[in-house]
Amino acid sequence: MAETDLVVGIDLGTTHSLVSVVDSGFPIVLADGDGRRILPSVVSYQDSGDVLVGSAALRNRVVAPEQTIGSVKRVIGRSYSSLSQEEIETLPFSIEQAEGDQIAVRIGKSGTKSPEEISAEILARLKQTAEAAMEQPLEYVVITVPAYFNHRQREATRQAAELAGWSVKRIINEPTAAALAYGLDRGADHERVAVYDLGGGTFDLSILELREGIFEVIATAGDTRLGGDDIDRAVAVWLQNELGLSELTLSAEQQAKIDIAARRAKEDLSTEEQVSIELPFFDGSQSYSTSLDRATLESLALPWLEKTRTICQKAFLEAEHKGAGEIDHLILVGGSTQMPLVREKLQEWFGTEPDVTQHPDEAIAIGAGLQAGILCGRVRQVVLLDVVPLSLGIETIGGLMNVIIPRNTTIPAKAGEMFTNAVPNQSSMAVRILQGEREMAADNWLLGDITVPFEPSPKGGARVGVQFEIDENGLLTVLARDTKTGIDLTLSIENAAVDVTDEAVEQMVSESIEHAFDDMNQRILTEVRMKSEELLPAVDTALAMIGDKLPAEQRQQIEQAAQSVRLLTEQENPPVAELKSANQVLDDSTQHLAALLVEQAMDQAFE
Repeated sequence: MAETDLVVGIDLGTTHSLVSVVDSGFPIVLADGDGRRILPSVVSYQDSGDVLVGSAALRNRVVAPEQTIGSVKRVIGRSYSSLSQEEIETLPFSIEQAEGDQIAVRIGKSGTKSPEEISAEILARLKQTAEAAMEQPLEYVVITVPAYFNHRQREATRQAAELAGWSVKRIINEPTAAALAYGLDRGADHERVAVYDLGGGTFDLSILELREGIFEVIATAGDTRLGGDDIDRAVAVWLQNELGLSELTLSAEQQAKIDIAARRAKEDLSTEEQVSIELPFFDGSQSYSTSLDRATLESLALPWLEKTRTICQKAFLEAEHKGAGEIDHLILVGGSTQMPLVREKLQEWFGTEPDVTQHPDEAIAIGAGLQAGILCGRVRQVVLLDVVPLSLGIETIGGLMNVIIPRNTTIPAKAGEMFTNAVPNQSSMAVRILQGEREMAADNWLLGDITVPFEPSPKGGARVGVQFEIDENGLLTVLARDTKTGIDLTLSIENAAVDVTDEAVEQMVSESIEHAFDDMNQRILTEVRMKSEELLPAVDTALAMIGDKLPAEQRQQIEQAAQSVRLLTEQENPPVAELKSANQVLDDSTQHLAALLVEQAMDQAFE
């Protein structure tokens, strides 16, 4: 990419998508030929082979609901087996299990499309809009994703962009983009900002620190399966019950009419106290009508908003642990934050009046455009620092998690450690790459593994260096090197068979807090047991080598201490303190034995 090449920013949203660019020093959201800046994230496949995208596709939903796909972002980059049956049933489109546990979206009777292919249609339409507005071909793009998108979801987003003809220069988190949009025109030397991002299909809260043009993420938490779509669905269920339609078997067209009416009512109630809902000629002849007031809507929405409160508390707790003080601003992002209830509850929960100076639908796109402007030189003196959402490490002996890159490390980042073989004559080492916050490897996600071969060596004889490098897009590359041969083995996680469920993403941090004491006790027990397993054979070998040079009283003392350790290690869950004390007694009792071994070795050396 030449420095003069233009880079644009795209907010690929669950409900709406936008494209922006920095022009003459200012970020702007680009409009299509009809003057619309917001593109509905909806694609409709026609029997003729034509593809409708955006508003035209949305209008076609009632006519051809089974061929019209919206909210596909909810399944991009996910495996079929990661979806619960309840989630499959509530998706606004039908899916099938494809080869390799992939998701295939059913397009009426004409076949299936992958979520990446459908998303590519939206990205291609945004490319057309941007090229027409800027009057030049465009290639490079910055795309935003939810902060808690895992490696596979980020890579799937990249693949969708490439299918649409884009070259992705950077993938950034949506709350980070929103904070970038907020902070560029502020002159404060030091501020802390919380970004509350409630979109159509995902929710994130990120806490960032702004210092003299540097944007650093302090903490982040989120749920990739929580958003305005859930509130729309609750309103649709209420509407069916209210009109007595819940007992009927509804066609896809009828369900589409209900869903569209429910969403429109929710949006109108952001500014109205009560709205009428009309379903004319619902079944061809019968029409239905009712009204919905804001109080009823808020009672339907509140359970979903309460879920965001729990997630927010996790992020604030994480920030507190890192020494961050109170926030200066609470920024709202996402169309669902236009509900008055959201603003009222946030002020009630956190004692901070939400900042509504940014357009909630456009803030993320503006931030993406600013980041694009930074990359192509149209914006200066701004640095964007994102973080690793969960710790990255490897499994070590005893099934422990050894962290290489801790959670909330600023990216891009690179770190590594040296490891050695734990077993004599070992000829290879399995490097198991993990992500998570638990002390034991089995409780974290396995992202992939590398097997490093080396010459059979005595215990501790081999040396394998392991290096983690995570780039600005949050994609991880692991390098493992046998230091004797200098041979490198690498693994790019985005290309591995990663299958991490969103449920695990959402629960990992809370589980690490919930099980913190148990996990730490298990880690301490494992380490103490490993110490015992090292001591016992070493003592047995030393006693055999020293023979009768050790006084009988001392031998008996050592054997008794060793037996105490042995009996404790045979227990499934021995008392940690007792085993640790027994190890210490055995270690202390062998001091004279160790000295005799040294003397014996020196005598043999001079013979």
